[in-house]
Amino acid sequence: MKPDSLTFLKTLLDTPGPSAFEAAPARVWRAEAERFAESVRADVSGNSFAVLGDGRPRLMFAGHIDEIGVMVTYIDDDGYLSFDGIGGWDPQVFVGQRVVLLGRGGQVTGVVGKKAIHLMEKDDRERVSKIEELWIDIGAANRGEAEHRVRIGDPGVLAASALDFPNGRLVSRCIDNRIGAFVVLEALRYLTDGARPLAQVTAVATTREEISSVGGGARSSATALEADVAIVVDVTHATDYPGLDKRKHGDYRLGGGPVLSRGAAVSEIVFERLVAAAEAEAIPYSIEAASRDTRTDAEGIFNAGRGIATALVSVPNRYMHSPNEMVALEDLDRTARLLAAFARGLDGETSFIPR
Repeated sequence: MKPDSLTFLKTLLDTPGPSAFEAAPARVWRAEAERFAESVRADVSGNSFAVLGDGRPRLMFAGHIDEIGVMVTYIDDDGYLSFDGIGGWDPQVFVGQRVVLLGRGGQVTGVVGKKAIHLMEKDDRERVSKIEELWIDIGAANRGEAEHRVRIGDPGVLAASALDFPNGRLVSRCIDNRIGAFVVLEALRYLTDGARPLAQVTAVATTREEISSVGGGARSSATALEADVAIVVDVTHATDYPGLDKRKHGDYRLGGGPVLSRGAAVSEIVFERLVAAAEAEAIPYSIEAASRDTRTDAEGIFNAGRGIATALVSVPNRYMHSPNEMVALEDLDRTARLLAAFARGLDGETSFIPR
């Protein structure tokens, strides 16, 4: 990965933007896109678009830019904040963490409080923590002081910045799925080198994936684009650490390359074209079965409008929905190169109708 791309990636990862509050990382994404895309815009749902070309078919690369987070739900008389999760959390993760709240006047730092173990009864020590038993302490002396800095509904994220690890590993709180938004833009960057694709290619940083049950920004952006074909980039569970049953969860490793889904919401035609592109480019890949659904933006896209030929390409990710998710940088680059190779293989005669 080029140094400029890595710098952009770390900036994107370190910019807080939980679901429904993605404006700040979206601005970072669009600023980078303006360096090489032919046009860049945003829509009312907060989705960001970077376009290359005006041919056919219309190809959409989609990666959601939101992350899981927290939201202030109540402020008590002593200035302590009750909160709820934005997206799917294991409540045990919150215990002892620092948080960054996006307050009216800027970022507000807090800590998640819990009764000290010394003060717990034996039964309490053995129970798992629930969100409603925790609170956020921002150092306020009373409700009025707290309300001067935060409001009900203010969002936040855990205070965990990106870290470089050996062997090309990168750690961050929001790899799921700011990585997808990064990869689709990197794929577009690759397409500006050499011959331009015949297809119109639009990279989209979509919103609200972590909280959406009706397609979120992915569905609305795919409908607006009138895309003919779409590739969703997300993460999947790496299963290369202790305690996981590979017969149940599959065998997906950091450094093993992109993971191609088959089954739910996935066009078999697009899947086979991705396989052919990977093999032509000598890009290692794995296959993941999706017999029911993919639990990604693919569901929101494939049945948008009159239907869109959709595929899902995932990056193996360790420790998902934690402050320390981990990916291999080489997998990000391989995934971007795969998308670019797929795009170059399309022309106006390409059909995605099963025969």
